[in-house]
Order: sequence, then C-alpha cells, then structure tokens
Amino acid sequence: MANNEDTLMREVEEELRRERLEQLWKQYGTYLLLAAVILVIAVGGYQFNKSRQQAAANTAGAAFANAVYLVGEKKLDEARKVFEGLAENGPFGYAALARLKLAGLDVEAGDKAKAISQYEALARSSNADDLLKSFARIQIASLKIGEVDFTEVENRLNDLAGESNPWRANARELIGLAALKAGKLDAARKPLEQILADPTSPSDVRERAQMLMAEIISAELAKVSPAPVPKTEAAPADKSGEPAAQK
Repeated sequence: MANNEDTLMREVEEELRRERLEQLWKQYGTYLLLAAVILVIAVGGYQFNKSRQQAAANTAGAAFANAVYLVGEKKLDEARKVFEGLAENGPFGYAALARLKLAGLDVEAGDKAKAISQYEALARSSNADDLLKSFARIQIASLKIGEVDFTEVENRLNDLAGESNPWRANARELIGLAALKAGKLDAARKPLEQILADPTSPSDVRERAQMLMAEIISAELAKVSPAPVPKTEAAPADKSGEPAAQK
C-alpha cells in the first residue's frame, strides 16, 4: 500500500512539474527563444569581430615589417607612405608605432617641427598605450631644449619625473640638461642627483648624468676661483746691468 502511495505521489509531482513548465513556456517561451537567438547572434558577432581584428593585426604587422625593411634599404619615401597609412588607419598599437617611426624619420631629415607634430599627435591619442604616449612627451621635450626657456621644458616633464613613473630617469636627465643650458646650476643639480641616487636608473642615463654633474662642478668652481694675477715683465737692463727705468 505504501509503495502504491509513493508511486502516486511521484506521478502527481511529475504532472505538476510538467504543467508548471507548460505554463511557463506559454508565458515566457517567446522571450526565451528571443534571448537564445540574441545570445547566438552575440557570440557569433564576437567571434566574427575577433576574427576581423586578428586579420587586421596580421595585415598591419606585415605592412609595418615591410616599411621597416624599406627604411633599411634607404627607400624612405616608400616607407613613409606605408607608415602614414598605418598611422591613420592601422590598429591602435601599429598606428602608434608608425607615428614613432615617422617622427624618427623627420628627426633624421632635420625637420624638428614635423617630428614634434608627429609626437604631439601620439601624445594626444586616446587609444595609444600610456607608455608610448609618455615616451612621445619625452621626445617633444628633448627636441625643444635650447629653443624654449627652461620653465617650459620643466613643466612638460615634471609629472614624468615622479618616483612612480617608468620614464623618470629620462625626464630628470632632460630637466637637468635644460637647466644647465639655461645656467641654472642648482636646478640642474637636483634631478641629476636623483638619477645617481636611484638604483633603477638605466646605466646609459646614469653615465650621462655623471658627465653633466662634472660640467656643473666645473662651472661652480669657475665662479668661485679668483682670477689669475697677470705677470708683469721686468724692464730690460742696459749695458751697466741696471734696469733702464732706474737710469
């Protein structure tokens, strides 16, 4: 008897579940189908977009490598056209690298204004990597040293010279160089001392900082050293052996 009751209860529960599912389907079946279709479309669209991005990256990578090869072959006009195309229409990463290459070509050609324009475009880009944007700002400052006053160079580099910035050694070096060129020895000494005190400073930057410090020390010594007293020549003696002035 107990077995029959258990069987009956199971059948009733299964029937209730079936009826509930049917009711849910009647109420929400259309929405569930729509959600399933949207999910399939979204997954398909994501995969398609990912495939397109990968194809674009592969194409841009091949074009960039070819342009670098053209530079090595001294075919600069052809290389420039490829870099310009990538800078305008390439994926974000290759667009930034192409701008760096264009700026480098302009620097080698002696066109500082055009190089600065390329670096500024990269520094303003909302899509470029922050590290590359900071590098572009470093290059702008380096090209402006000697053409603008020290304060402008310092203002461009102050935030890059902070302790947590990966470009701090380069920024400090440029601040020190600009200050030295402006004759501001105290302002030049501080960032250079920071470089020498920082164990993470690159070795080449450290060596240049030591050279600049040597220039500062020489300039400071020249300021405090007394001027040498000019030597006076003795008056020539006459035949009697006495100086001519005493006769």
